[in-house]
Amino acid sequence: MTMITSDTVSHPVALRDAMIREAQAAVIDRIRADPDAACSTLVTIGRIEEGLSCRITQGKFQATADMGRGMGGDATGPSPGFFARAGIVGCVGIGVKMMAAREGLLFRSMDVTIECDFDDAALMELSPRSAAPLASRIRIEIDTDEDPAAVDALVERALAVDPWFLALRDAQVVRHETVLANAGSTRAPAD
Repeated sequence: MTMITSDTVSHPVALRDAMIREAQAAVIDRIRADPDAACSTLVTIGRIEEGLSCRITQGKFQATADMGRGMGGDATGPSPGFFARAGIVGCVGIGVKMMAAREGLLFRSMDVTIECDFDDAALMELSPRSAAPLASRIRIEIDTDEDPAAVDALVERALAVDPWFLALRDAQVVRHETVLANAGSTRAPAD
């Protein structure tokens, strides 16, 4: 139950943080009761037909990714890279704010910025470098009166458990398979 005190009433952010803390406490209790139930697999599907526009669905949510006209697309949506970077800044920002709310640190606002360096020639197989980001920089700007050392420690802990920060930072096993729909055959997964 959310405790409303004179301090939370005078700070709408604190009231909202109390609600976030309460919701997370319920999730933590469920996970402690059954840790195996916390493991999941999310399935996201992208469908491309004519052109490069990709209709993306995951459960009840939909988005469209496309390339700009200079790359042969129709610019019906942001590029896939936009969604990747948006996922990282959203995950980092929300993850840090969730932990701050859970631990009672008041953050009035946060801005998360990601800068990624690319060699676009690698995308066209014209460079020996990787088409992956060559370097990425994340800046987290927090409007708070909290102790700077406590904020730094919290951010480090939040990043250590942030799925999309870790996906960007750490190598992982990624497998793929190719299925030819018209032939009805599946090729062996590539490792």
